[in-house]
Amino acid sequence: MLSLSDLPDLPAVPDTVKTTLSFAWTAYIAVLAVWIVLQKRSPLSTLGWILSMAWLPVLGFGVYYFFGPQRLRRQRVKRIRSHANLYAKSDFANLRALSDHAPQHLQQMGLLGRATCDIPVSTASDVRLLVGGAQTYKALFDAIRAARHHVHLEYYIFEPDKIGTALRDLLVEKARQGVKVRLLVDALGSKRLGRRFFAPLEAAGAGVGRFHDSRIGRRLRPVINFRTHRKIVVCDGEVGFTGGLNITDEEDERTRPDAYHDVHLRLEGNAVRWLQMVFLEDWVYATGERKRRTAEDFDRLLRPTVVGEHAVQIVASGPDSAYEAIHRMVLAAIHGAVRRVWITTPYFVPGSPALMALTSAALRGVDVRVMVPMRSDSRIVSAAARSYFDELIEAGAKVWEYEARMLHSKTMVFDDNCGVVGTANFDNRSFRLNYEICAFVYGPTLTVPLGAQFERDLRKSMRVEADRRLPAWQKLFDATARLFSPLL
Repeated sequence: MLSLSDLPDLPAVPDTVKTTLSFAWTAYIAVLAVWIVLQKRSPLSTLGWILSMAWLPVLGFGVYYFFGPQRLRRQRVKRIRSHANLYAKSDFANLRALSDHAPQHLQQMGLLGRATCDIPVSTASDVRLLVGGAQTYKALFDAIRAARHHVHLEYYIFEPDKIGTALRDLLVEKARQGVKVRLLVDALGSKRLGRRFFAPLEAAGAGVGRFHDSRIGRRLRPVINFRTHRKIVVCDGEVGFTGGLNITDEEDERTRPDAYHDVHLRLEGNAVRWLQMVFLEDWVYATGERKRRTAEDFDRLLRPTVVGEHAVQIVASGPDSAYEAIHRMVLAAIHGAVRRVWITTPYFVPGSPALMALTSAALRGVDVRVMVPMRSDSRIVSAAARSYFDELIEAGAKVWEYEARMLHSKTMVFDDNCGVVGTANFDNRSFRLNYEICAFVYGPTLTVPLGAQFERDLRKSMRVEADRRLPAWQKLFDATARLFSPLL
């Protein structure tokens, strides 16, 4: 039987090789450390990434390359911005009368939005809250059928199911009528879509683009973590939509009784121009159409339409900006609230600034309410959310879990003078990593229907009590999930 002593001795590693390997390892760690430090993360996060790559060099580097960077260099299309800002003066002129009686902190929020995402407060002639897929899809299809010049759409999820096929067929019909159709979908969120599904649309002359297509054989770059979570539809520059609903049967109660509970927003008037601007920037960035010279003039696409009486500010944010516009606007609204802060979100994973803002508001007597789904489609996100409940409740906030269906609404109500509907969840991914868009509607226009909807949803929810008892394994799982909050 062969023993270890019978094995031949391995040749000794020369000292020069040891020295070279040691130097290479030190240089590797030093270069990676500099790279990570320059990302300007929190000290704890920076140290964590450096240690992970030191202990697991190959795996750590791969994970960081795709998921570590929090910022993305993206050249803004100055031509689009210049045409949009050309008409911004008209927005300010139309809002002088409104600003005279608006609370001071709302005027400051308007300035903050302009400074962080270069979009001023505008006006809308009509603001309509749409609840559920039946209302939303009917209004959406009606607006597309009425379009005469162009239809622009941007979605995170576009499924090749019943509602998705119906929308595609309608877009094919409009394209054949001579209406310019542009459809932009996120390559990851809409990964089930193949070329065959969109072939009739492209054959009809419509444009189809994929945002950050990182499939093997295409552009394998560290953009997989940066998705467009936006839902934007613009018809003729006059009617616009944004909100929580994607294009999927999962959101249509006409097809599925257990469809997600969600809301959307329909706008008319000048505010639609800013939805248009955000879409055009995303379209040009994703497809490069600017290089081929667009067939239409940006001036026509971004010209003001109907002046309205409702003050609306479109706020867009993404990893290409260091200002985190939506995050800052939400924090400003929470700090300025004196009566209520009502939040509905499917994913609640607040960072330290947002958690402190909410608990501070509750401690000073503001009615802080947070509604999340009881049964989420993401177990780890739901667990992370539960880990924050005790801190909120101890500060005086109230937390509800919606029982009826999967809650997918993303809404906020601040006092009686600011209502928000958009695509952003109340989590780090929406505030920092995804491309998101929200409509901040100042005044009672949106707070009244949003507040009423929140109270209706309360009847189908269970309040989370401070003295609830969770098993030890559940507490451990929730606390562990919280460690991944920066990526959720």
